[in-house]
Amino acid sequence: MPPPLADRVALVTGASRGIGYATALVLAKAGAHIIAVARTIGGLEELDDAVKELGGSATLVPLDLRDYAGIDRLAAALQERFGRLDVLVGNAGVLGPLSPLAHVEAKAWEEVMAVNVTANWRLICTMDRLLRLSDAGRVVFVSSGITSQDRAYWGPYAVSKAALEALARTYAAESANTNVRVNVFWPGAIRTHMRAQAMPGEDPLTLETPDKPAQQLLELCLPHMRENGRLYSYPQSRFLDFQPPS
Repeated sequence: MPPPLADRVALVTGASRGIGYATALVLAKAGAHIIAVARTIGGLEELDDAVKELGGSATLVPLDLRDYAGIDRLAAALQERFGRLDVLVGNAGVLGPLSPLAHVEAKAWEEVMAVNVTANWRLICTMDRLLRLSDAGRVVFVSSGITSQDRAYWGPYAVSKAALEALARTYAAESANTNVRVNVFWPGAIRTHMRAQAMPGEDPLTLETPDKPAQQLLELCLPHMRENGRLYSYPQSRFLDFQPPS
């Protein structure tokens, strides 16, 4: 029996480390050809080696997602080479300053919004047509449980992730009558570089490694996944009440 994502094309942003890296490996193991997008060339090369060890294949795309014209060029290249896109995992994100809102500098605010929100909107703009050409286009945006909390000093990150979830709900509603399914994934407290930035006093050995949530995220990328506009929370391993707007 072929692997579940055999002959499918999966684009993963933020693929050079953490959850993005782990997700790319899981998707590759499931048979997908990986389009790995990240700023860090060294991390992408390490991923490529790991994918090859699994017997898979990857295309490396060194790209800062604030380069919106670069996203457009990537879509054109995917159209020419593959003629479709089967999986899109919008994982890349930045933490931004942990500071009172009134103290956040405009440049820092704009960077968080550019990467966490606008880049994902631009991916939707350029990849939607390719996803609709798949018989089972699957889109997953990686968000955070911070959106369900009222936590001081996390403003830029929390606001950007709340906006990302609204973006995903809207896109899910607009895709309801197509072959595309759009969902949101909360990974929980995971041993990542961003988590270490946010919680410098935390013992990383008390946290799960990124491969655990990546295994769950894989389920949202499979052709038989029919849920749409839902929010999947790990480690609860369940969908929460998160439906597209009526």
